[in-house]
Amino acid sequence: MEKEITFVDEIVAIIRSGAPDAEIAEKLQDYHGNDIAQSLELLTKEERLHLYDILGAEWFSDVLSFIEEPEEYIKELGINKLAAVINEMDSDDAVDLLEDIDDETRARLRPILDEEVKADVQLIHSYEDDEIGSLITTNYICIKNNLTIKQATHELVSQAGDNDNITTIYVTDENGVFCGAIDLIELIVARENTELDSIIAYSYPYLMDHEKISDCIEKIKSYAEDSLPVLNANKEIIGILTSQDVIEAVDDEMSDDYAKFAGLTAEEDLKESIFESMKKRLPWLIILLFLGMGVSSVVGIFEGVVAVIPIVICFQSLILDMAGNVGTQSLAVTIRVLTDENLKAKDKIKLVIKELKVGFINGLLLGILTLLFLSAYLSVFKGYDFKTGLLISVCVGASLLLAMVISSLVGTFVPLFFNKIKVDPAVASGPLITTVNDLVAVVSYYGLAWLLLIRILHIF
Repeated sequence: MEKEITFVDEIVAIIRSGAPDAEIAEKLQDYHGNDIAQSLELLTKEERLHLYDILGAEWFSDVLSFIEEPEEYIKELGINKLAAVINEMDSDDAVDLLEDIDDETRARLRPILDEEVKADVQLIHSYEDDEIGSLITTNYICIKNNLTIKQATHELVSQAGDNDNITTIYVTDENGVFCGAIDLIELIVARENTELDSIIAYSYPYLMDHEKISDCIEKIKSYAEDSLPVLNANKEIIGILTSQDVIEAVDDEMSDDYAKFAGLTAEEDLKESIFESMKKRLPWLIILLFLGMGVSSVVGIFEGVVAVIPIVICFQSLILDMAGNVGTQSLAVTIRVLTDENLKAKDKIKLVIKELKVGFINGLLLGILTLLFLSAYLSVFKGYDFKTGLLISVCVGASLLLAMVISSLVGTFVPLFFNKIKVDPAVASGPLITTVNDLVAVVSYYGLAWLLLIRILHIF
């Protein structure tokens, strides 16, 4: 089977064709910047240097924004070409690129960057990484609300040369205060004698610059706009959040949540040192070590049960694993529900009741399956008489039901508790649930075995 020719292969072939630069540039116009970016790693250094000249600063700035690790290409560009590329970039892309540049190169760049670029970069850097302001771009169209349709159209055309996010046009009053937005299509189809005021959406949604990204994700997703304006305390537009920024924010938030479930303060990456990774992982591991010692001590209390009924230890991992799985499921559901800022007390009660019912029904079904299969296993393969095997299986099944019900409640109550005391439930709950559920499972299992098989039925 012949290998399918990709866009990247076609781009490489065009660059290596030996055609005049103008012809190569014309052909490359048909390809997306991301495809050109991917082709760079297949080219030699000499071919890339030639390509940088063909594309020019403005075009290559778009290509460079698609590269996750641009360090090699940054070095090849040279300081003057690099400055020209950064000057053509959207402010958020420029900030991202500058973070990949070493301090010495940044110091050399600073005097030759445009003042407008430096101001935009400084503005974005003035916000914390978890604030909406850190994600903005200044690539947007903004007009006054006192213009005519003709004047507004002229202003759009004038600004579109430098700003290509034109789908939504933002509107301010004479004092620069945000007052609404216009959909591009509305301006295009409007008659010349139409009042601009009639096509402005005055209740257009917006975000505040110091809002936490994690608090705004659901709000951003629910509006499903191509972009949203970001305002400062004076209700002035400082930038916009594009759909691409939203996707990246959601992806980063999911990565952070995944890290939090593992008890990490932030997501790790391959560039971190061993010491930095240890600092993120060790604190919770130390806490869990002592909690684990507590669980082990509880197990020690039931050593008499294990001595009398050694077979019960074979099914301990079954109870522990199922309790852990159920607790983690309830935890994930609860934390997901807690992202809703409008969640009321009655909604939380409904959540607890629902998780209790789910845990009970699942536990009952799995407990019955456990009873049936274990009784057959103990009788056929372990040589126990049917009555004894059945009673042991009943004990395991009942323990499984009890552990799953309690674990469902623990997985729900623990994040609700941490949320109540203003502690991030994802950070605090993830590592804690595993240990607490182990404790619940051990006490449920060995406690029932001691009570049912030894104290009540006296079968051992």
